[in-house]
Amino acid sequence: MEIFKDLLKFTVIDIIDVFLVALLLYYIYKLVKGTVAINIFIGIIIIYLIFRLTDFLNMALLTNILGGFMKVGIIALIVVFQPEIRKFLLMVGSTNFSKKGKFLSQFKFLKTETGDETNVDIIISACNKMSMSKTGALIVFERNNNLDFLTATGDEMNIKVTQPIIESIFFKNSPLHDGAIIISNNIVKATRVILPVNNDKVIPQRFGLRHRAAIGVTEKTDAVALAVSEETGHISYFKDGEFVLFKDNVELTEIIKKDLA
Repeated sequence: MEIFKDLLKFTVIDIIDVFLVALLLYYIYKLVKGTVAINIFIGIIIIYLIFRLTDFLNMALLTNILGGFMKVGIIALIVVFQPEIRKFLLMVGSTNFSKKGKFLSQFKFLKTETGDETNVDIIISACNKMSMSKTGALIVFERNNNLDFLTATGDEMNIKVTQPIIESIFFKNSPLHDGAIIISNNIVKATRVILPVNNDKVIPQRFGLRHRAAIGVTEKTDAVALAVSEETGHISYFKDGEFVLFKDNVELTEIIKKDLA
């Protein structure tokens, strides 16, 4: 009875503690969702819960075995989750707190106005036109992670998104067409941006450096990206370092709007 009485004695600090742990688990889940690592993550949670249960029930032998596993296993986890840990630290370090309500918009009940929404319809229309003329393009959408460390590699801009602007930037004879552009809140923040290229992932040979750069930036940050192939005119969408499949432009538009919401 004494144990149960202690469990019922919640303080404000306990509530804050539970909230922060839940927030941490939420962000970790977001990072590993849709990857092979999600199975490892779920396995770790199960083992930890069993460890806490055996400790609570005073099962000394199992507690010692699982406790030893948890201590040694942390080193293996650092190796296994190295990409996810790197991305998590980058996410924490570059979260865009300066954007109005951007951080709070992670929580539905605290959602506030976030300024102008990116006009996805105009961007998809521009991509369709560039697709027909086989004009290569790479568009990165900034979300929670601040991409200023990438904008510094190109030419900083402050241009409102319009279809003619997007098409003129990637026009083959334009001095700005090389590299990627970064869009945030319906503003082109930068052009000619150099993105990190992923050379490890195996992708079909018909995809080139634009697609590898889109994989790289969406793998290392929470940004999403659109790429238009110069060879085939095919439009590709990337999130979490992976190709996102879609049936048509209507579905693609809905997916992007949902990801940017």
